[in-house]
Amino acid sequence: MRFASLGSGSRGNALLVEEGDTCLLVDCGFSAREMRRRLGRLGKHPDELTAILVTHEHADHIGGVEVVARRYDLPVWMSHGTWLAGSWGELPRLERFDAHRPFVIDALRVEPFPVPHDAREPCQFVFDNGDSRVGLLTDCGSVTPHIRAKLDGCNALLLESNHDSGMLSRGPYPPSLKRRVAGHLGHLSNHQAADLLRGVDLSGLRHIVAMHLSEQNNCPRQVRGSFAAALGCEESWIGVAEQERGLEWRSL
Repeated sequence: MRFASLGSGSRGNALLVEEGDTCLLVDCGFSAREMRRRLGRLGKHPDELTAILVTHEHADHIGGVEVVARRYDLPVWMSHGTWLAGSWGELPRLERFDAHRPFVIDALRVEPFPVPHDAREPCQFVFDNGDSRVGLLTDCGSVTPHIRAKLDGCNALLLESNHDSGMLSRGPYPPSLKRRVAGHLGHLSNHQAADLLRGVDLSGLRHIVAMHLSEQNNCPRQVRGSFAAALGCEESWIGVAEQERGLEWRSL
C-alpha cells in the first residue's frame, strides 16, 4: 500500500491511497484540470482512479468532486449526512456509507469514523490492506477516545496540525474565525496533534505526515519540532503535506 497528497490546506485537499490496481482519491478540492496536473506530478492519470471518498462537504474538500466524478465515471462514497448537506448535481454513482461501519472497495478495506467538525456528518478514515494500516485525521476540532481507539496500531498516520495557538491568537483572522478554528468543532492545533501522538499505540509506525497546515497561523518548522518531541525522533523524519507541492508517494 502507498499514499500521496495532491495538496493539503485551506485552498484545496486531495489524497491518494493505493493498493495494487485500487487507487482511491480522498476528497477533491481542486478543479478537474488542476487535479489532473497534480496527479501527473505523481505519475498517475485520472483514468487510473477507482473511486472518490468524501470526508465532508466543505468547499476545500469537494470543489472538484462532481466534475471529476462525471468526467471519469467514478463512484463517489460519502456519509448520509454529507450527502444531505451538499449540492452534488449529477453523480455517475453515489454510495452512501454508515460512518460507524467499515466497507470494502476492491483491494482496500475502508474504516470510517466520525469526528468533531463543523459539518453535517464529517468522517475520517483508516485504510487496511490486510497487512498495513494508514490512518487519516484532518478537519477535526478535538480528539475523542473513539478517535484514539481507531488510530491505535496504524503503520502510517496522516495527522492534522493546523495551527500554532499563539500565531492564531496574534494573527490576522477576525475574532469569529479565530474562535471557529480553535473551537471544539474546528481544527487541531500543534499541541493537540502532539498530545494525540503521545496517547495512541504507534509501536508499528513507519510514516508520520503533518496535514492541513495553515499558511497564516503555522509553519512546518514548528510542526516538525512538536511532532518530533512527542515521538522522540529526529525532525527530519516528520513529513509535511504542503498546499502547493503536496507529498510524494510513501510506501508501506
